[in-house]
Order: sequence, then structure tokens, then C-alpha cells
Amino acid sequence: MAKLSCTDLQGIGSRLAQYLLKCGIETVQDLLFHLPSRYQDRTRVTPLRQLRPGDHVVIEATIEATEISRGRRPSLLCHLSDPTGSLTLRFFYYSEKQQLSLRKGSRLRCFGEVRGWGGEFEMIHPEYEYLHVNSPALLDDRLTPIYPTTEGLTQRHLRAATEQALQLLDEESLPDYLPASLQQEMNLPSLAEALRYVHRPPPDAAVPQLLAGTHPAQQRLAFEELMAHHLCLRRLRYSVQECPAPNLQPRQHLTSSLLQALPFSLTQAQQRVSQEIAKDLTQTKPMLRLLQGDVGSGKTIVAALAALQAVENNYQAALMAPTELLAEQHFHNFVKWLEALAIPVGWLAGKLKGKARTEMLAKISSGEAKVVVGTHALFQQDVQFSALGLVIIDEQHRFGVHQRLALREKGAHNGLLPHQLIMTATPIPRTLAMTAYADLDNSIIDELPPGRTPVRTVAISNLRRAEIVMRVQQACQEKKQVYWVCPLITESEALQCQAAETTASQLTTSLPGIKVGLIHGRMPALQKEDVMAAFKQGELDLLVATTVIEVGVDVPNASLMVIENAERLGLAQLHQLRGRVGRGAVESFCVLLYQADRLSQHAKIRLAALRETNDGFVIARKDLELRGPGEVLGTRQAGMLQLKVADLLRDHFLLPQVQAAAEILLRDFPQQVEPLIQRWVAQGQKYGEV
Repeated sequence: MAKLSCTDLQGIGSRLAQYLLKCGIETVQDLLFHLPSRYQDRTRVTPLRQLRPGDHVVIEATIEATEISRGRRPSLLCHLSDPTGSLTLRFFYYSEKQQLSLRKGSRLRCFGEVRGWGGEFEMIHPEYEYLHVNSPALLDDRLTPIYPTTEGLTQRHLRAATEQALQLLDEESLPDYLPASLQQEMNLPSLAEALRYVHRPPPDAAVPQLLAGTHPAQQRLAFEELMAHHLCLRRLRYSVQECPAPNLQPRQHLTSSLLQALPFSLTQAQQRVSQEIAKDLTQTKPMLRLLQGDVGSGKTIVAALAALQAVENNYQAALMAPTELLAEQHFHNFVKWLEALAIPVGWLAGKLKGKARTEMLAKISSGEAKVVVGTHALFQQDVQFSALGLVIIDEQHRFGVHQRLALREKGAHNGLLPHQLIMTATPIPRTLAMTAYADLDNSIIDELPPGRTPVRTVAISNLRRAEIVMRVQQACQEKKQVYWVCPLITESEALQCQAAETTASQLTTSLPGIKVGLIHGRMPALQKEDVMAAFKQGELDLLVATTVIEVGVDVPNASLMVIENAERLGLAQLHQLRGRVGRGAVESFCVLLYQADRLSQHAKIRLAALRETNDGFVIARKDLELRGPGEVLGTRQAGMLQLKVADLLRDHFLLPQVQAAAEILLRDFPQQVEPLIQRWVAQGQKYGEV
């Protein structure tokens, strides 16, 4: 089946094959694994009295009248009734012939979505057929599958093609790669049984289970799909760890000197993850570790200690960040900590040009630059390291798997590959980490430094803006500092967002005597540095900024943040922004300023979540519920989680079993791993390529 083309099926010519290809369907096997995304229940007739808005139902009723509504948008209205109630069919696109055919007294069977309209129910453009007294049409005897589709490819096409594929399905044509012993132990149906059930649920199907995605047939397929994704990333891990890595023993002289010089002590959580990393670095296979820590938990100093362990063994360390602003912040911290130990820190980003770039490339290739901080410029072709022992990547979700592997290849030296430490301040729910980062070990800094006070968060309508301005004035007069965040740099009528430049001007006028600064992403780098330095040193009372301060300067005296148009920002970004305050001992506040007329239901849920908790992992779980795994991880990672039947929130309980089953498959049935990956993970081979 994996080799049998869809064009071998009856009724599928070259044109329809092109439409199928847009959905990733090329073979008959692809067709079988193009699973229904939902079902419609057309097995029973619902009396009009029992209708509820949002239901998709079959009704049978008699036409009472037909008319043309001459409103702003003309439409054909067909008024129906049954012994229990009434309903209107509405057609915005109609013909005179259709109008004449919908005659009073005719009986119709309709299927569509029920909508509430002016206190009455209606269906817009439903499917319908005429009922004849002598030969009544039969109802469907099973749920109707609804498949993901594309323009030009109808449900009728997909159902007809799938019907033929199911007729060809047997144990020989579609091998079952889950061992029989495992299926028996977990009480799973066979692959063929599961596929038949999901594509064509029988008349006695457990409808509520199917609609919820929890039927054993669906769980069987979800289990196999999750295992394919897990194995794909595990294979990637093994391919990386097949190559040897430098043995970086903890020599202690540099790390001890840094710890003694710090004005603070490491938290227990920082000490724990530092020990985990230090142990990994002594292995002769590349470390692959994900370091998670909430905003302000102190990941950077942990990264610096790991870098020192590489330097102590005469190797280089490189730290890559997704933006110049974040890279600059890391660079300044590393300079402050490491140059006091006589360790040169290099800087490489896209803005470094000409002679300065040439000189820095020479320092990197000679090994003079022991630690190098930069952006994606670090893995450009002309960058050559002398002996790269450790790669640190911050905010991994902003990079693709390929990009971090490319930097790994930069460090290949004498047959050795560098260790990798991946950091993120965006907490990742455990279910997502287990699936999307199966190629990485996981460390979590689950403790904030002492003296940090939880930020109190409130959501306030923009109609009370004047009150907030007064509160800002009061805070500044009390010698506290304030952030005022705007999502856009310039005005946009379409988004109706306050621009940072306009807001800075307005606040300067409204708050005489208050020193107002402005920072946004389009300012020259030196100007941004000057403004941030002035704010940190207390020369500015109020900093108006775009979301560039999501990551960046640490100002303990900043105790109030106002976020404009908070309803337009995602949970993770709002949490990151809020993390800029509450970094000292003073009680801090975050004001989520929203436009009441633009507040969607999702936005209400997001703002409520921010008010209720400061825990980044709780927020991350809510973010996963609202946006799904692809969005939470970022667009570059989304391809890894194009799940067809599995749902991470619904099926999270399967993950420990998936991991255990994957071990069995790798150990006892290695020949079945690759075909299983190819079956479920589109372009699975490419995940391991660089």
C-alpha cells in the first residue's frame, strides 16, 4: 500500500491526484492515514423543539412559506415547522428555480448548523432533500466522517477514495509495526481494525467516545502516532550521540573564582541543575540538555558556569540567542563575570561589519576568544572555531532543530562534537517537552532567587486610562520606576493600538517633571543601549517601550508595568513582559490595559490566567490549551507536531507508555522503527539532517 498510487484507484485522475497531494496524500497508505478530524451524526432526526445553537443536526419539517428578505443583503428564507416547533432556512445565494421548488406543503430533510437569530432558530445554506410519502429516504446508519481537505477536494471525493482503500486493507497490505505482545498487554485493537472503525464507525458505535476522540480505536492510532514522533526525535538524539564529545572535567579553579566573586549565592535549584550539566560535560558523548527556568530564575549564571568548565579544559564555548537585544544582554553579563577572570568574551552579530568582523573572526578561529556570544551569525559559513566544546542556545523555540544542529557541526574538531545546552525562559508543559524534546534531557530551575516578591496583576479597561496615568505619576514620585509597554512602534488604525512614540509624547506632556524615555526595535543599537543604561541607572523614571523589553535589562527598582492592548498579546509573551518587574524586594504590580470593545472570550481567559498565577508552568499549560502545541513551540517547530489523531492534552496519559514501548521497539524490533516513522511523520528523514 505504501507504494500503490492513489491514481490506481477508480475515479482518481491526474487533477484529483494533485488536490490529494496538497493534503499530503500520494499513496493508498497515505489515504488510510488521512483520518477524520471530526464526525457528523446523521443517524437520527432531532425534533425542532430540542434544537440548540451550535448543534449540527438532521431535521425533518414541512415548508410553511418561502419569501425574499430585502435587507442589506438579500436572502431567500424558507420557513419550516414540525409538531414541536419552527425553524428558518436562509440562502444568501439562490436561484429563481430554487425559490419556486421550495413550495408550501413540501417536506424536507435538512442537515446543518443551528444558529440563533432574533430569538428564533435558523440554518444557513443547509444540505437538504425532499421527502416523498411513498419512498422515504433512509437515514445514515453510521456516523459521517469529515476529513481535513483543501480547495477542489470535496468530502464526497475523500469518502469515495477512502472506501476503495478500505476494501484493499488487510494485514499483509498494511503491516502492523506494534509487536503483538505489546498490543495484547495494552489491550489494543489491531491497526486494520482501528482504521476501519475510525473511517467507518459501525451503526452501534460509541458515539460520545468517537466525538471526544477517546474510543479505543482512536487511542490505538494516537498511541502509534505519538510513538512515531517520539522515535523520530530519539533517533535524532542517537545520531548526535554516535559521535564522541570532549571530556570536560570540572577543574574548579575558574568556576570557584566566579562563585566567590558573585554578590549573591546560587539557589538550591541552580546548584542542582549546574551539577547535572557538569556531570553531562564529563561524558564522552555530546550532552543534549534542555534547561527550563521561569523569568528571573537565573539561567544565565548557570550557562556561564558551564562555559567556564569548557574553558578550564582549553575548549571554547558559544552562546547563541535569537535577537541582538537578548544576545547583547548575555554578552554584557558574560563580560561582567568572565573578564574579571581574564577570560576574553567575543561578540558576533549581523551588525558587526568590516574590519571589526574580520578581527573577531580571527580571534574565534585562533581560540583567543574563549567564549563567544552572538546571534544566528555564529553558524554562518565564514565562522570557524578553534576548538568548540560547548554550544549554548537560548530561547530554543525561536530556532529550528536544523539551526542548532548546524551550530553543532561548526564545532566538529578532531572528530569530536561539542556538547549542547538549550535554554528557555518559556516554560514548556511536561506533556509537550516529553513529545517535542524527546531528543533532550530536561533540567528545570523551579525556584526563584530569595528576595523576589510575586507580582500583583490587575486587568483594567482602557476607559480608566487617566487613573493609571495618575498611578504612574505617584510611583515615580515615590522614586520607583515604571515600564509602559505598547505592542506597536507607529500608529496602526487597523489594529487600533497605541504606538510607543505617541504614548511617550502624551505621557511626557501629562507628567511634567517625570523623566520619560523611549525604546523600540528600530532604534540604532547604541541608542537602545544608552536608553536602557539610563533607565537602569535611575536617570529615567518611566520607560515607554515596545515588546523588545520582553527580554533584556534587569532593573530591581522597576516595580510597575503597564501593558497597553494586553488583549492582543499571547499568554507566554505577557508573562515574559511581566517578568521585567518584581525583581527586587519592593511589591510590584502589572496592569493589563485592555480595550473593552475588543475583548474576545480567549482574551478574557488569557487575562484571567495572568491575574490568578505567577507560575510560568501553570501559564504554559493554559497556553497549550488555548493555542495548541505548534503555536506554543513556535512556527519553526510546528512541523514536528502536525498530529493527525493524537491530542497532547487529551492523550497525555499515554506518554509514559509510549516511552516504554519505544524502548522495547528499539531494543527488540529495530527494523520496524524506520517504517513506523515514515508512516506517521511527514518528511521524517529530514529531521535528522543538517
